[in-house]
Amino acid sequence: MNRQFFPLFALILGMAPALADQPVNLSAEVPSVTVETSEGPVTIARNPDPEARIEGDWALTSRACPPFCIQPMTPAEGVTTIGELELVEMLADPEVRVLDSRTWDWFAKGSIPGAIHMPYTEVVDRLDELGCEAGFDGWECENARVVALFCNGMWCGQSPTAIRAMVAEGYPAERIFYYRGGMQAWQLLGLTVTPQS
Repeated sequence: MNRQFFPLFALILGMAPALADQPVNLSAEVPSVTVETSEGPVTIARNPDPEARIEGDWALTSRACPPFCIQPMTPAEGVTTIGELELVEMLADPEVRVLDSRTWDWFAKGSIPGAIHMPYTEVVDRLDELGCEAGFDGWECENARVVALFCNGMWCGQSPTAIRAMVAEGYPAERIFYYRGGMQAWQLLGLTVTPQS
């Protein structure tokens, strides 16, 4: 080991037991957030077990591309990409709609509490649920809600596809937020997931 890094390495190792006794909060100031869901209130928190690991589908690091290619940071011009803390704030805001744009088979494996399931293949047909009105020439979306979309993670094209379709139909890009980390990053951080069916 490089002697220059040994004191830092020893300091980190010495802190390990003390860190294991620390709470596992969402942020330094926020231990958890309670959101309203169709089944009642759900508290979003991180798994407090410092030994917890992700398993199964979420532990996979390499998927065939195509179709599971790394997605761009921004799926459409004007759309804002967000992280977990911003998504939790949006889940707590009753005016915002957080959309799980994954297919039914993925959604059945568990989702983010408070998210509305709207598969990417159905989003354009359901824009009326997001404040748009059907017009003679397509959708009128001047009263569209602020929405955040997610799917399985950085390798999943379902929410980027939905976002591009929404923008093409006239949904204001500045009212769309993209949680690129998706379910993989959500579970990597040990955050609460709805029960699996």
